[in-house]
Amino acid sequence: MAGALFCALAAACSGGAGEDRALPAQLDAPAAEAGLAPAAAVLVPADAPTVVFLADSIGAGLHLSLDQAFPAVLQRRLAAEGLPFHLVNASQSGRTSAGGATALAWTLRSKPDLLVIALGGNDGLRGTPVEEVERNLRRMLTDARDAGVRVLLLGMRLPANYGDYGERFDALYPALAAELGVDLVPYYMEGVGGVPELNLEDGLHPSPAGHERLADNVAPALRKALSELQGAPAR
Repeated sequence: MAGALFCALAAACSGGAGEDRALPAQLDAPAAEAGLAPAAAVLVPADAPTVVFLADSIGAGLHLSLDQAFPAVLQRRLAAEGLPFHLVNASQSGRTSAGGATALAWTLRSKPDLLVIALGGNDGLRGTPVEEVERNLRRMLTDARDAGVRVLLLGMRLPANYGDYGERFDALYPALAAELGVDLVPYYMEGVGGVPELNLEDGLHPSPAGHERLADNVAPALRKALSELQGAPAR
């Protein structure tokens, strides 16, 4: 189990250099312009909410095309359910919670209705003090909330061999979500980390099938948030 959790989080570690470079963005670009397969194109009404994903290499779909990463999978699925949204994928390989806090002001320029944060895994693997991770996550959550943006926090977990540090790190996500009143997916990598058939040959980064499973994990919370934003009953 510890090995599985380690692999799940280690996926976020590559590409640490240059984490403060300009952020990538995908705003419902036509497939031909975005370099995606035609199936990735999603027709989104102009008045649909905007959802920004601020994550690391997992959210960026490292080694895959953006249309195979779980944010795009979620966009296609929920659009098919009648919950379309404009997608901005502001994920970047190697990003830490500090990098996310630095990038947040830029990210909020797209005026999102919902911000999905999946950061902290790199911090945990590097042994960054839990207090520092908490400070960075708290800053992102409160700044987004103060800007009128709803937040969905995707929780992380560390292997059992991280001991007391791991326990304090794992507890950080539900504690912050409860204190600040934000939506939470307790562990969004559930069932993917360390599962060979759901990861690429490097054993670290999710395969297309792995990203489909990540979408399974996140979809209920995202569906609920979008339904409430649009004033529709949650499915």
